[in-house]
Amino acid sequence: MTLAVHVPEELSARVPAEQRGPGLDRDAVRLLVSRGTEVSHHSFGELPRLLRAGDLLVVNTSPTLAAAVDGRIGHARVVVHFSTRGDDGRWAVELRDPDGRGTTRARAGGPAGTEVRLPGGGRLVLEEAVSGRLWWARVCGGEVLGLLREHGRPIRYSYTERDQPLSVYQTVFALPSPDGSGSAEMPSAARPFTARLVAELVSRGVRFAPVTLHTGVASAEAHEPPYPERFSVPEASARLINAAKAGDGRVVAVGTTAVRAVESAAGADGVVRARAGWTDLVVTPERGVRVVDGLLTGLHEPEASHLLMLEAVAGRAAIDRGYGEALRLNYLWHEFGDVHLLLPQEGPHPEHCGRNCR
Repeated sequence: MTLAVHVPEELSARVPAEQRGPGLDRDAVRLLVSRGTEVSHHSFGELPRLLRAGDLLVVNTSPTLAAAVDGRIGHARVVVHFSTRGDDGRWAVELRDPDGRGTTRARAGGPAGTEVRLPGGGRLVLEEAVSGRLWWARVCGGEVLGLLREHGRPIRYSYTERDQPLSVYQTVFALPSPDGSGSAEMPSAARPFTARLVAELVSRGVRFAPVTLHTGVASAEAHEPPYPERFSVPEASARLINAAKAGDGRVVAVGTTAVRAVESAAGADGVVRARAGWTDLVVTPERGVRVVDGLLTGLHEPEASHLLMLEAVAGRAAIDRGYGEALRLNYLWHEFGDVHLLLPQEGPHPEHCGRNCR
């Protein structure tokens, strides 16, 4: 799916919401709501009254890693983005060139045997291509998670204004993984949630089902389909999801990563069962969704493969209409930007709409 729109550079969110003015918190972003082709405009703080008692939010608990590390190939400086840890101890990595402005630009991958010198005396050796820009690589003379803790920083893209501490890239739902694993990039749809907002949602009868999907790199230069990622849907969350489906509640995934996790645990009968492992599922309009009724997500580039998932959840007309409105009213894009709530088309409660409907 490609949208026939152009996103102006000035609509890239360059800093987190809480850094845009005094007294602001993470939830100081705008919320575009689509019910079919009906669109309304809100602040994110209004989310509790846009949902209803019995609704279930599926949230990704994967923590964000400091996944970017400086290295050298010969005399040339490179930046290694550690994306995904394989079961055999290797990592899927992307090599990038520093751009002199604190960010990076794309670099041709390979060839096999390329050796990168890492901080602390370790070496990274490329072994075989994964897909696109990613290579399976092995680190010798050091342990990767320790390397990231000591020398890593969050992956940062050129539309951002400056480096940020790792805490800026952690969501309120992030939990330490038993083995230290995490996501190369923040599961950013959940970033606007605050503890206060979560408490208000719970007080209104909205429930939460935690799942985990460790997401890899997805930089803006290319939009390849997602490759296999590790995920887990625990038994308690599977029961919550199935109960919501059996009742009047709507299952709303917070982020495309949560969609991929829960749909990977769903059988052809739509029943979710506890599962953990690797998923290569790509959610498309042809495959459709079996569990998810709605989706809270960021605004994606017009060529992004994530848009196929959005179309599977809400339909092409809803996405076209919503993105047209987002551009018309200067919504902000990317991980520090505004968010889009896709809900099933139905007659909304009067307080959900009013004069804000377009």
